[in-house]
Amino acid sequence: MLIGRVIGNIVSTIKHSDHSKHKLMLVQPLTPEGRPYKKPIIAIDVVDAGPGEVVFFVDEGNAARQLLGLEPGCVRAVIVGFVDEVQLVDEKGRQTSWTPNRIHLTERSSG
Repeated sequence: MLIGRVIGNIVSTIKHSDHSKHKLMLVQPLTPEGRPYKKPIIAIDVVDAGPGEVVFFVDEGNAARQLLGLEPGCVRAVIVGFVDEVQLVDEKGRQTSWTPNRIHLTERSSG
């Protein structure tokens, strides 16, 4: 699993049938420290993520297909959860952490 920040929605009037029942999001992969790396990817969203939220995602076709119950299937990446906090320990044993800015679920569900 990887972490990334949702940076946008993907809108498509015509989708492959494996994608037709799902929302597609643009995800910027992040380092454990929260810095962007690599190019953004398109991921199927099964947790109702929104732009700005930091999420867990799988970026491996076989795992993505198994999560969605598609065999065979045309899927590579799936958002599977939200990141509340990242805690790191460096080689000298120093601990650091960062908490992504995100909207609380209770606030999201009311609108």
